[in-house]
Amino acid sequence: MIKIEVPATTTNFGSGFDTFGLSLHLSNIFFVEFSEEFTVEVSGYKSGIPENENNLFIKVYKRVCEKIGEVPKPIKLLQENNIPPARGLGSSATAIVGAIEGTLALFNKRISLEDKIEIAFEFEPHPDNIIPALVGGFTVCATSETGVLFKKLDFPEELKLVFVIPDYKVPTSEARRVLPGAIKLKDTIFNVQRSALFVSALLTRDYELLREAVKDKIHQIYREELVPGLGKAIEESYKKGALATFLSGAGPTICSIVLENGEDIGERIKEIVENASGHSAQVKILKAMNTGVKVFS
Repeated sequence: MIKIEVPATTTNFGSGFDTFGLSLHLSNIFFVEFSEEFTVEVSGYKSGIPENENNLFIKVYKRVCEKIGEVPKPIKLLQENNIPPARGLGSSATAIVGAIEGTLALFNKRISLEDKIEIAFEFEPHPDNIIPALVGGFTVCATSETGVLFKKLDFPEELKLVFVIPDYKVPTSEARRVLPGAIKLKDTIFNVQRSALFVSALLTRDYELLREAVKDKIHQIYREELVPGLGKAIEESYKKGALATFLSGAGPTICSIVLENGEDIGERIKEIVENASGHSAQVKILKAMNTGVKVFS
């Protein structure tokens, strides 16, 4: 049986929409082996995850088989979901990346990283989740006519990430729907300036710049209607000492970058989110992970 561990990811960091991604010390785990028929068993977060051939892992498995010229033999999949789905933590990317690596391990085949990304993009055409799940670390991504360009950077070890995860989903399709069809030039410039500032702040360890660097006028500002309490949560987090606070991925999870006081910051955001939305929430304090997907056979 093949075991695959794929890390959660947080993306965007406010100003870096569809550009920045970071792998985290929280993983979904997949166990897969050949079988007489396709079977899927999901544990952990399982609501809405198909336990049949409509499972995303199975769909990607069949596509990879086609890519490498193999017959998609039936497999048994055990899927341990530790990452809540549709919360802005890259859950679907773990299934895609896990299936690619698991399939290659089952058939003892290799393909290039470029081919892996190409397959992954057929199922999720956004690099900010896929790339850090594959390679780990903090990644800066760009799409081009010839494929995806990216650079992996080490995320400062002293920084912790406080996640407040509400108990409701925001599907990516809904989070995309609320975005405007066109962006004003001044708003585009605003984000370009701050995304560049964000990378500079990380590289120079000038953390006082992060609060300004995660400000956004392209996506997060429009998604506030889907995440009750977001604006107040950001404001209150800074009073508690957060370095930066932003929407994780498409939301509804809220993330704060901190050096200290993470528990207090998380509990304050949790209180605001629960009062505003009427839904419970949980707090997770995680660190960045410099490695991506791992395969054990």
